[in-house]
Amino acid sequence: MNTRFFAIFLLLGSTLGALHFADSRRAAVLNRPLDALPKSVGDWQSVRDTQIDRASLQTLNATSYISRVYRKSNVQLDFFTAYYAQQRAGENMHSPKNCLPGNGWEIWQYDTRDIDVQGRKVRINVDQVSHDGERHLLLYWYQSKHRIIASEYLGKFLLLRDAVLDGDTSGAIVRIMMPSHPTAADEAIQFAKTMIPALQECFLGGAF
Repeated sequence: MNTRFFAIFLLLGSTLGALHFADSRRAAVLNRPLDALPKSVGDWQSVRDTQIDRASLQTLNATSYISRVYRKSNVQLDFFTAYYAQQRAGENMHSPKNCLPGNGWEIWQYDTRDIDVQGRKVRINVDQVSHDGERHLLLYWYQSKHRIIASEYLGKFLLLRDAVLDGDTSGAIVRIMMPSHPTAADEAIQFAKTMIPALQECFLGGAF
């Protein structure tokens, strides 16, 4: 009985200690603003930046964001990233798995892909979505100065660890969407390979 009581006491004490450190998180300032991300990516050229409506912006609750439209020939690519200077441990950013269905989109195929970015392997989500009969390819991932991950569940665990270890819970969700066609995945992945190190420079001010 004494051993069990001690174990419960130790567990509660550790939990309270972790929560204390988690609440002492600190905001991280970007080295470069998000609108400094490249407007030319291969054959893709930026045509405009779009603004999110006030209600959606309040729901997003991001420190900063960029929503940019790129075009190549007659194909449009939508790039979006939202940056959070600090996050609350145990929570996660607004996942497309929750946001898209709420806006009338159907995610009909889930997949992940390991891609090579400047000699480093990273995993991102590569999903197929549809809306009003039109199919699109969706790429998204979670990126911070520490790592790039695809899983929301792993993100929650690592967020808590970061909060406890150094108080830095900054990070971003990155999303690429374009009409689905036979070479869409290859084109979007090549786009991602450019944007990942460019976004990392916004975090760290150095090479990926």
